[in-house]
Amino acid sequence: MPEGDPTLSDRPTPVGALLRAAPPDRLPEVVADHLRRHYAAGRTEVLLGDLMLSSLWPVLDRDGPSGNTLALRCFGSQRPVVDIAHDANRVYLPLTAWGERLGVLVVQTTLPSGTGLTDELSVIADEFAVALRAADVVTDRYRQVTRRERLTMAAELQWEMLPGRSLGDDRFLVAGQLQPAYAVFGDHYDWSLIGDRLTLTVLNGHGDGLDAAVLTTVAVNAMRNARRSGANIVEQAELASDALYSRYGGAAHAATLLLEIDLVGGRVEAVDAGSPRAVLAREREIRPVTLEQQLPLGMFGETRYETQRFLLEPADRLLVVSDGVHAASPGGRAPYGESALLTALRRTRLQPATEAVGTVMRGLREYHAGTEPEDDAVTVCLDWRR
Repeated sequence: MPEGDPTLSDRPTPVGALLRAAPPDRLPEVVADHLRRHYAAGRTEVLLGDLMLSSLWPVLDRDGPSGNTLALRCFGSQRPVVDIAHDANRVYLPLTAWGERLGVLVVQTTLPSGTGLTDELSVIADEFAVALRAADVVTDRYRQVTRRERLTMAAELQWEMLPGRSLGDDRFLVAGQLQPAYAVFGDHYDWSLIGDRLTLTVLNGHGDGLDAAVLTTVAVNAMRNARRSGANIVEQAELASDALYSRYGGAAHAATLLLEIDLVGGRVEAVDAGSPRAVLAREREIRPVTLEQQLPLGMFGETRYETQRFLLEPADRLLVVSDGVHAASPGGRAPYGESALLTALRRTRLQPATEAVGTVMRGLREYHAGTEPEDDAVTVCLDWRR
């Protein structure tokens, strides 16, 4: 340290270092204390999105109100929102880690508002979001906030296996949603990013309840095992199929669509092993991705699969849905995928993928018109930003 320079010793400890040193269940208190000490913060709150990402709920004051309109605007737009209608400025900052929306950090401060303040608070929110994402696997505190009711055992298995609810960078944004969130059983999605390649799978496990969830658990982990050993999507499908057939003897299977996407050139390799369907939105045109269906995973022993290919263009949107979406026909109506799905997808034209999945699922609920869905459902939306 240079002699006679008191500024270095007076600098506050960076919030990232404070978070790394803190117990995983105390991260909100650490951030709130840091903001009080160095940003004249009064009330600070951490709002986390529930499982449906439709509401935001407080962590520090568990009895406090859910997120207001400004908090929801911040969450949806992924941009800071400053409210200057109070004696003290209230700043809403998105909590996002690697493209996954976690919630909103609310800071009330007497410091004058401005770009500089918002930028500094945004850096703190970004550090906080990454720490929250890491801490979530070793503490239940944050999951207790996001769950508004108890999950079924099948849903517990499915949510535990999810890779997250969104992922993205300047090349792409992908988001997924399960329905019904608290009672899903066989439908699932998975993704993994390595370099310029994104692997994406959507599954529909055979059967109902816990049996379907266990089946999907075997399939997902078999594909992960192959993928993490460097296997391509054909080998992933074949290992998972063999694992399911060995366990169930063909009595249960998992309809699966596997995609490997080149994020540089837009080339997509696909293994279509069953019922999940893909739809491509390009400018104002929406059309199905036509693939030759092969056997679902686990239907027969030693099943072999082949890849098919199609090409994405810059700004394309790819939607993948399970049969609980495209084949839903409540009350004998035409399947949702025949026209209503396309109508819902058109409404998402100006929305990011993270909002688009919710719009499609809300459209599905409206299509049921109050009747109970007969099947669970999954929707995954990918925007290629190149």
